[in-house]
Amino acid sequence: MKAALTKFDLNPEDIDDYVMITVLMDKAVIHRKLQPTECPFSIIQTLAKESLCRARMTRFYIQLKNDPHGSMISLFVGNLPTYVSQRQYKKILLDIIGPENLWTLLEVIYYEYGSLVIIYNSRETATRVFKLLQNASYDDKSLYVMLLPNIQPHMLSDKETPLLVFVNTRSGGCQGGQLITGFRKVLNPHQVFDLSNGGPLPGLYVFRNIKNYKMLVCGGDGTIGWVLQCLDNVGQDAVCDAPPIAIFPLGTGNDLARVLRWGPGFTGGTEDLTALLNDIIVAEDIQLDRWTVIFYCDKEPDDPAAILDSDCQIADTNEENTQMYVMNNYMGVGIDAELSLSFHNARQKNPDKFNSRIHNKGVYFKVSLKKMTNRENRLLNNIVILEVDGRVVDLPPLEGLIVLNILSWGSGSHPWGIEKDPVFSTPNHWDGLLEVVGVTGVVHMGKITGGLSNAKRLAQGAHIKLTLLDTVPIHIDGEPWNQPKGSCTIIKSALKATMMKKAKNKVKRRDTEPNLLSLDDGAAALPPPHTVD
Repeated sequence: MKAALTKFDLNPEDIDDYVMITVLMDKAVIHRKLQPTECPFSIIQTLAKESLCRARMTRFYIQLKNDPHGSMISLFVGNLPTYVSQRQYKKILLDIIGPENLWTLLEVIYYEYGSLVIIYNSRETATRVFKLLQNASYDDKSLYVMLLPNIQPHMLSDKETPLLVFVNTRSGGCQGGQLITGFRKVLNPHQVFDLSNGGPLPGLYVFRNIKNYKMLVCGGDGTIGWVLQCLDNVGQDAVCDAPPIAIFPLGTGNDLARVLRWGPGFTGGTEDLTALLNDIIVAEDIQLDRWTVIFYCDKEPDDPAAILDSDCQIADTNEENTQMYVMNNYMGVGIDAELSLSFHNARQKNPDKFNSRIHNKGVYFKVSLKKMTNRENRLLNNIVILEVDGRVVDLPPLEGLIVLNILSWGSGSHPWGIEKDPVFSTPNHWDGLLEVVGVTGVVHMGKITGGLSNAKRLAQGAHIKLTLLDTVPIHIDGEPWNQPKGSCTIIKSALKATMMKKAKNKVKRRDTEPNLLSLDDGAAALPPPHTVD
């Protein structure tokens, strides 16, 4: 232990103040304190005889005997009803855990998500409540409960920038499971969060008091939007409200990841996570324009289910028939959105079949062929009026409009094209401008996807208005629905997002091998917080 303390720049003479713990990252993260007579090498040898996998997933930490995190224990509780009063939340929980297990503090309530965080100063009570809530349900929905690590900012030096990792195990081909295991081997397991367990809120709460940190989101474009949406809603209460975000692409399209040079997608093979972490260290911070999309319906839709409750929705205004969304990548109107809606409906019917990126693209291809042979020609120029910066744009015969914030669309295609045009400025994703292009049909879209053609350039501007004379399919960042007639306005959002763009050329570094505490002034792993035994 003295050698380890010296390696971590700690005083080896203070060995009596520390204890060594072993961490097994199997189906769950299991902590155990080692006795003074136990040797880590002997433990690894014994485990290797039983299971090489368990031996590889075992790690050792040195931890202060007196818990530096304090005595408070936080429990995250989710799957509660949304938008009810604090008194109602209190009644729901006390009916389950009993008044004798009342918490010390109800610290935060996420009303829009039906989630909250309660704090106890007794490990025994927290353990008892954790077990009660694990087996509880409300309104036929099982409650979700999670013990949160208690990370104290004063334990991090000014040189350390911790990395918060989110993994969506359901994105693309559901390949995130192996990534979680890998990240928990090279980082502290308590800074790696599975989005299928409580979403982004637990991780954002844990890091709320950290001044500088980076974030890695493993998922598709929809996952990025989901994390940004939660950050928009709860980030104003955090010390760092806009941490730089890197992407590990797991989705089907991964257009934002392509633009930021993080690649087209995870192939399912062995990934060098150490190299990825070093790429995050040297990545460039850039701003991503975000846009508010406001829809106004002329009247209530005949089918209330026509408008889906998409992940990108952030708010409903008090004004009747008005809805607001945030757009990060692009918006499609017409044939593009119609294909997305058909794909979305097919996935909703059989979600278990959509377990690989190749299968997803195959289904999209079949949907496109079906639309080519079975749909009626419906020209948008007869039912949509386009205005850009107050000027009406004459639309040629088109079946689809695409409003672009980033230059990648449809799994890496470039509908705007690379040719320079004196009429338009060179587009990018931080210039405060949107590009509007048109497609003539499914065949034209296929040519764009295959790199054989570009879309029709129509306009470029900062304020876009669409007047819809009839119900038309629309999607925002891949979330589709049928929008009733009315109007749609797109304006620059006050919400901000700082993204990380991967360096084009690798930077040579003298010491790029990450250790358990820091990654050379970059993405740092956190010291292990306390857990309930």
